[in-house]
Amino acid sequence: MTALRALLRHGRAVVALGVLATACAAVPPAADPASDAPEGPHAAAPGYKAPPTYAEALRGWRSAEDVNAWIGARFEYDMARAMRLSETQRSRGGRLPIHAPDAFYESPRGVCVDLARFGVETLRAIDPAAKPAYLMIEFAPVSVAGNTLRRHWVAAYERDGKHYFFADSKRPGHIAGPYASTQAFIDDYARYRGREIVAHRERATYERQERRAARRQERPAAP
Repeated sequence: MTALRALLRHGRAVVALGVLATACAAVPPAADPASDAPEGPHAAAPGYKAPPTYAEALRGWRSAEDVNAWIGARFEYDMARAMRLSETQRSRGGRLPIHAPDAFYESPRGVCVDLARFGVETLRAIDPAAKPAYLMIEFAPVSVAGNTLRRHWVAAYERDGKHYFFADSKRPGHIAGPYASTQAFIDDYARYRGREIVAHRERATYERQERRAARRQERPAAP
């Protein structure tokens, strides 16, 4: 009987260790708070076949899921571009154009705002009823290689009264949702990123509002 009890205890211990190992394997790795890049290296999705051109993709795609599948299979993060688009470089007069969706489709390498623009503008073309919009997230600033990084961009849309978020350079190919509100997503995202979010805004454009206002002021008055 003593031997049987010892065997049973050993069996329970083996099962418990197995459950613990499985649980540990299921826990996603902690996000690097200093980077908007994906946590792991990019790997091409096996078997995924993208339309040969952006125009054909627009004709064939119907939903955010279609756009998201392409993002997960094709997007590559460009760290050098992230440094050039940092607040530090912008304050020195270094401005770069954000990749247009058709150009990005041909060469899908960029940063968060490039990817968000692709997600928003593509979804507006194929499913405007989803109310695609930009979500600008302002983190507490961090410095990487002497460059201040603060803002992060993702694409937002709605379906059946719920809120969804995708085209996120941190986790390309992932759709977050459904959420009851944008604030619910922000609370969840701050925990995932391990960074304090000090502000967020849903916007119709990625362009800075002051630049748009300046361009309006520069236009000559109508005769």
